[in-house]
Amino acid sequence: MTGSPTLSSSAILLRIFLPFAAGYFLSYLYRTINAVLSPHLAADLRLDAGDLGLLTSVYFLTFAAFQLPLGLLLDRFGPRRVEATLLLLAATGAGLFAFGDNRTELLIGRGLIGLGVSACLMASFKAFVLWLPVTRLPAINGWIMAAGGLGALTATTPIEMALKLTDWRGVFAGLAVLSFMAAAALFLAVPERLGGGSAGGWREQWRGLVDIYRSPVFWRIAPGSVLSQAAFMAIQGLWAGPWLRDVAGLDKAATAGILFWVAAAMVAGFLGMGQLAYRLSRRGAPPLVVAAVGMALFMGVQLALLLKLGPVLLLWVLFGFIGTVGTLSYAILTQAFPPALAGRVNTALNLLVFVAAFAGQWGMGAIINGWPAAGGGYAEQGYQWAFGWALAAQLATWIWLLPGWRRR
Repeated sequence: MTGSPTLSSSAILLRIFLPFAAGYFLSYLYRTINAVLSPHLAADLRLDAGDLGLLTSVYFLTFAAFQLPLGLLLDRFGPRRVEATLLLLAATGAGLFAFGDNRTELLIGRGLIGLGVSACLMASFKAFVLWLPVTRLPAINGWIMAAGGLGALTATTPIEMALKLTDWRGVFAGLAVLSFMAAAALFLAVPERLGGGSAGGWREQWRGLVDIYRSPVFWRIAPGSVLSQAAFMAIQGLWAGPWLRDVAGLDKAATAGILFWVAAAMVAGFLGMGQLAYRLSRRGAPPLVVAAVGMALFMGVQLALLLKLGPVLLLWVLFGFIGTVGTLSYAILTQAFPPALAGRVNTALNLLVFVAAFAGQWGMGAIINGWPAAGGGYAEQGYQWAFGWALAAQLATWIWLLPGWRRR
């Protein structure tokens, strides 16, 4: 499948959107599944909060470590081949996690999963830049993120139900098979597109990456997006589950139920934020304004959770919905640079997001670990300190973003 075919809207849906959506579905499922599996992992492997934070967050570390070379590979070889190849590594990692006998093997397996799914969102963004007009990017980016939200949705009550039929090792064995199938679908279904690879040399590509990181526009917008997304991923991907157990006093089934609604709200947020940004941009309101206002509301929800100022379910649903706003920055930054740099722009931002998510998720575990509760679990004060530091960091970067908002 070479050349530059012209595809109808239905063909773009079936041959472009759905294969990439399947990959990102799995990526988010892997990312958030430990929020439900954490009691089982902790019991079987005898993990404390710090160990559990490391085992879960190593996904973010390897994911982040590959972002810069990933941007070069996407711009040089195109999204189809890069993502299909990497998903085979995710399948290998899931298999190792399923059958590993010790913590080291599980850490390696989790790390391979992070590396293997590191292209799922960025490859999708690159493919959409190649196939769709730029004005549609915020909306279609929202749709692909909604597919990830469905993965997070699956990682809640459906996984809790699956644990009645098998254990957490059986779950990961099944995910290994699904990852292999997703890789095959990408390779066989997605056509190549002229412009999917770069004819420039590696030195020229690295120079483009350096230009991105030297851009004042990038550094005005990126920090707020990075801290907002990192806090959202660190909490929703792991610590929301233990919080609901230790602070709200819920059992496993009730915790999985609330996490289900958080993920459902996240799907709605991905769809709603993208559509809102698209429609307001047509009326003269830049997406950066939508992002900045949304980040302020997200901080308000986190403060309400810290102080328990409202019903638990409502606050966590708002957390899931508004917490998606930081992802608008991918489309915002993509439009600020030439299309040939699209892969590198997105991965330059994604690198920072996932490094911060790794540090945040592991760091929260280290803080929470300092307040063990007498009857098991951890005291509310530990969560307040962990979530509070994340909130303070977001506030600082949001203030930094404000001059860029005024200048638009």
